[in-house]
Parts: sequence; structure tokens; C-alpha cells
Amino acid sequence: MEIYKNEKRQRYLEEYSIGYLFAFPIEEFLEVHEYKRDEWIIQEGTRPDFLFYVIEGKAKIYVTHQNGKVSLINFINEEDFFGEMELLNPIYYTKGVQASTKTVCFAIPFHRCRARMLEDATFLRELAKFLSVKSTQMAAKYTQSLSFPLENRLADFILQSADGEVYKEKHVTVCDFLGVSYRHLLYVFAQFCDKGYLQKEGRHYRILQPKELNGLARVLMNE
Repeated sequence: MEIYKNEKRQRYLEEYSIGYLFAFPIEEFLEVHEYKRDEWIIQEGTRPDFLFYVIEGKAKIYVTHQNGKVSLINFINEEDFFGEMELLNPIYYTKGVQASTKTVCFAIPFHRCRARMLEDATFLRELAKFLSVKSTQMAAKYTQSLSFPLENRLADFILQSADGEVYKEKHVTVCDFLGVSYRHLLYVFAQFCDKGYLQKEGRHYRILQPKELNGLARVLMNE
């Protein structure tokens, strides 16, 4: 993890200003953190010291079950908060957050800003909007498994989890997240390759036709 300083930090503060989300001058407290692909931003079971706001890149949220199985439960994208549950609930059990690509975040330190954020009506209103959208999206994910073919859901998953043109998620992770059999997943991947959407390269795939995948994924967004 790299913490931006001086001119580099200032450039991000100016280019991605989030001052409008707060009633107090948040800029003086903001840190700018960069995480490499696959780097853990928050280790599961540890309490983060920051509220994060993503300005570049994307990340994944994981949880470990009592039987030791690790499951992908959601994605984090640009303009998303994470660490908000730890801000609101001091005994919340933290999930693991891992960068999917190079990810740059504003990091707001709890020890300096928690009290002010929890008393800031402007911020709390924006956070409530974010949590409402997040809740709706999570509910939609579970209904989509019954309403849409795997082709649409897999296209959306590939686009969300890819790093640029490269997709390299483990098939078992995808099966668990989408609720499908390994055999069915391999069949659809083979279809995507036959149609020229993807090209298999060793253990990962290269996205050749992102527009075609976007067309399949867009069906979920327009439901």
C-alpha cells in the first residue's frame, strides 16, 4: 500500500473532490491510499482504521464461513464507500476487502473524524442514500439467479471482476457467487470463446469483445 503525499495527494484532492458530501472541511483529514491488484485493503476479522471512498479501480468483499469456506459476496466500484458498517457499529464483524485492480481510495481516519461524521447531517444523508442503493443491488442479485440465464449473469460478473482486458477469477468462486454448477459454467465459457467474446490464455481469459459482454450484462441493469 502506498500513501500519496504532497503534490500527488493534492492532485487527487482537487480532481476527485468529495467536499460536497460533508458539512465540515473533510479535505484536511483525507489520506490517499493506493493498493495493488490482489492486495488486501482490509483483512477479514480486523477493524479498519478508516472509512474508504473509491476514486479509481475496484475491489471484492469476501467472508469466511464457520466451515472454513471463503465466499465472494459483493463488488466495490468507483464512488463506493466501504468501512461504513465499522463506522456505524463498533462491534461489527469486518469482512475482507481485496483490490481487483490497482485501486486508489480516499481514506478518512476514524480516530480524527468519527464523531464529526456521526454528527454531520449532510454526510449521514449521503451515506443513507448509498446504503439504500447498496441494499437494493444486493437484493436484486439474489432474484437475478432465478430470472436470468447464466449468459447474462456471467457476462456481468466478468466485466465487474476483470482487470482491464484480463479476467482470471477461479471457477469455483464464480460457481459459488452465481449459484451454478461447474459443468454449466464451463459450457457457457466455451460458448463465449466460440463466439469470440473471450480468448483462453493459460489459466485466464482475455476479453476480445467487451461490447458484446456489455450487451448481455445490460439486460440485468434494465430489468
